[in-house]
Amino acid sequence: MPGIYSVYIISRSGGLIFNYDCDHNFVSSEVEKTFSYPLDVKLDYVHQKVTVTFGQRDGIRVGYALLAINGQPIGGRKLDDKDVIDDILANEDNYPINLKFGLQRLTTNEKIVLSSMFHSLYAIAALQICNKGRPIGSTGAAAGERQGFLKSSGIEIMETNNFRLNCLQTTTGVKFLIVSDLTVPANKDILLRKIYELYTDYALKNPFYSLDMPIRFVSLSL
Repeated sequence: MPGIYSVYIISRSGGLIFNYDCDHNFVSSEVEKTFSYPLDVKLDYVHQKVTVTFGQRDGIRVGYALLAINGQPIGGRKLDDKDVIDDILANEDNYPINLKFGLQRLTTNEKIVLSSMFHSLYAIAALQICNKGRPIGSTGAAAGERQGFLKSSGIEIMETNNFRLNCLQTTTGVKFLIVSDLTVPANKDILLRKIYELYTDYALKNPFYSLDMPIRFVSLSL
């Protein structure tokens, strides 16, 4: 389906059960430019990536990672046993130099961390606390001493400047997430429920599948 970036299934405990990326819907953010010395953007090593931290220009934005130097892809901070920041970019003899920047895809570990983080945020959003700091809930018929928490539906939809997130939580606590473009209609209940049906038909009805076990492959037509 056009405009859908990713689909996530998160377990009751916040673990990532399944992830599907619609690669054909991703818009490339790569920017390639030849620089002269000195480099007029500031780069630092952040989260195991050489990242732009100051001086965005010509489509190169803060947060973009350095993807390649003179057409040669880099991974981490090293290129041919040389330190990218200290040995290559700081050396005037290497200029002019061609640098490619862009947003890198999330790694599997990053997706696992984000799934756990969303699970925690969902749990917080599902509890509403009154302004006085006392929990709201059912009270006893006489003294009103019994108190619980008034639960909301949690996070069903969330928008940023770049994407929209829709979530469906089942009665068992499993969450289905869709990350999509802002041009796609905000209401995705039908699509979420269709994915839920596929999950129940092809995963839960599989006699070899254990609950909350990661799903290695599911064919989805999105």
